[in-house]
Amino acid sequence: MFCKKFGRLAFGLLAESTYRCQSILKVSSDGRSVRSLCSWTVCLRHRHRNQLLHHTNVRTVSQTTLDPAEVRKFQAMASKWWDLHGEFAALHSMNDLRVPFIRDNLLNIHGVRHSGKLLTGLRILDVGCGGGVLSEPLGRMGADVFGIDPVEDSVRTAELHSSYDPDLRERVRYQACTLEELAEDEAEGFDAVVASEVVEHLADLDAFASCCQQVLKPGGSLFITTINKTSLSYVLGIVAAEQLLRIVPSGTHDWEKFISPEDLERLLESFGFYVEAIRGMMYNPLTGAWGWQQSTAINYALHAIKRKEEPQPDRVWAESESENLDEPHQARSYS
Repeated sequence: MFCKKFGRLAFGLLAESTYRCQSILKVSSDGRSVRSLCSWTVCLRHRHRNQLLHHTNVRTVSQTTLDPAEVRKFQAMASKWWDLHGEFAALHSMNDLRVPFIRDNLLNIHGVRHSGKLLTGLRILDVGCGGGVLSEPLGRMGADVFGIDPVEDSVRTAELHSSYDPDLRERVRYQACTLEELAEDEAEGFDAVVASEVVEHLADLDAFASCCQQVLKPGGSLFITTINKTSLSYVLGIVAAEQLLRIVPSGTHDWEKFISPEDLERLLESFGFYVEAIRGMMYNPLTGAWGWQQSTAINYALHAIKRKEEPQPDRVWAESESENLDEPHQARSYS
């Protein structure tokens, strides 16, 4: 009874929330729709401006993605990844959204390569793979998946579970390591990087973005699902989900580590990405199911693409100054 009442309250709060994005449409040169975003986030397109914002960010830079406190937290839950009704039940349910989100965006870029295994030939890195809850369905679609996680017991759980499926033995591999450790040996080695429900547990998002840029091929995709940093996400994501409904263990999340879609987009752009799509997500505690929604006030999914050519702001500035010298009387237009 309490769960149902709280669920109704949660949806009422969301309906009244002012955190709603207006979708805009950006069309590429070939006429396809390539983006749906909050309207004001499109304004920063030059890397030198993004770098300025990036350097004034107040986040502590540790040069490592690893947070020892987070490792201890997930070490205690390493044996529970495949309990479909346990502490990771919401993650299993999230596959109904995130797997098609990853699949469809990759197919839009690479096309259908095989009628039976849609992602055949694509190499995907699953960062913070845990017990392989997301790695396995991606592998079943034909992708070569490499899952990494700093918690060795979680990796062992993932390896054991995948060993029961002959279809995964050659397609899915795991390793206990951090992203920065892997980046040293896997420069431009992956078609896609997936970090689902991970960035809110990292010590340094700058190091994370830099490593993702390093391991992705030019034109490669980065998929992120995470939690927005809003009052509503605190009420529903921490107070409700952890303390009242016990959907996830108490202490799983730290609201200070949450990041808004706008800040995440700016961060990624400063490391050579452009954001293709952002979609709001909502978990229904009454049904145990996830659904897409317009609002990104709580959870959201993001798809970004690594630029094929690194932006060179110094060269752009020099060319612009040269043009101004050639045409000294022409006024600059900002319309």
